[in-house]
Amino acid sequence: MGLFSRRAEQQSTPLAGIDVVLADLDGVVYAGSGAIPHAVESLTRACDDGRRLGYITNNASRTDAAVAQHLTGLGLDTRPTDVVTSPQAAMRLLADRVAPGSTILVVGGEGLVVEVEKAGFTVTRSADDAPAAVVQGFAPEVGWTQLAEAAYALAVPEEEGGIPWIATNTDWTIPQSRGVAPGNGTLVSAVHTAVGRLATVAGKPEVPIFDEAVARFGAARPLFLGDRLDTDILGANRAGVPSALVLTGIDRPKHVLAAPAGSQPTFILGDLRELHEPYPRTIVRDGAVTVGESTVRIAGADIEILSTGGAQIDLLRAAAAAIWQTGRAIFGFRVPEILYADPFHRP
Repeated sequence: MGLFSRRAEQQSTPLAGIDVVLADLDGVVYAGSGAIPHAVESLTRACDDGRRLGYITNNASRTDAAVAQHLTGLGLDTRPTDVVTSPQAAMRLLADRVAPGSTILVVGGEGLVVEVEKAGFTVTRSADDAPAAVVQGFAPEVGWTQLAEAAYALAVPEEEGGIPWIATNTDWTIPQSRGVAPGNGTLVSAVHTAVGRLATVAGKPEVPIFDEAVARFGAARPLFLGDRLDTDILGANRAGVPSALVLTGIDRPKHVLAAPAGSQPTFILGDLRELHEPYPRTIVRDGAVTVGESTVRIAGADIEILSTGGAQIDLLRAAAAAIWQTGRAIFGFRVPEILYADPFHRP
């Protein structure tokens, strides 16, 4: 779904016709423990017209109850059932691969341990306990010892009789209040480097976590809010869910311009206040793309700016639409420096 889709052409807000808003957490609602500017009030306002609000998170370090408590403390009245986590999606995959009550080697923290136990499995931290599978998720305390135990348990490839390996997610990075830090993908990669095999991934960008959320909230017309193209937006597109990329987390304007077809959002937002603002139509005329007062044209390998307009976000939207509709990769263009400008909030 690109910016020049039927939905984007309508002069209405991104929330028009939406019955359930599904939001990612890290980089969308908060960074570390603190709320991202304008997130809480914008999400609260989104519920004024009877919409439901739910959350989808790849972060496996905390329980749904802990996440709900955190959100409530920020001013978003949230119940544990409002939070869909990647460990919950991982348990769906695990139940199809191992016998009920099996012993599972857990690499991760409380959020993952609780879900494994709730699913009726036995938790171990040692490969010596002959686990039936390894489940790996992010937690700040994960270190060499846990990664080594996973490598010992996964030494034999699954196709040769080895045990399954399920990762809650493979986000390379995670936004924190002090900056961007390594995410679960880096830890999964460390085990992969040691054993030479790949994990099965439960969370975004895979579809099961979206299917769980849509079913749980009874969504007929959901909108998903994310900050990452490679997990949030790709996953939403795979699940057939309209999406908005908000520039308050990981991905920046340069990533938006380079987004491949599967990772292009329905909407691009500077911050969540723009959920409530009319989303300008994308007009294509005589080879030029106009959004608001910004107009961009592709001329061979050059991206030409015919009008910068008055809003950097509209210039980015116009440039992205122009590039995306060519189907060509960003490295095939000469890109004016102003299109990489990044005045948007960063973690």
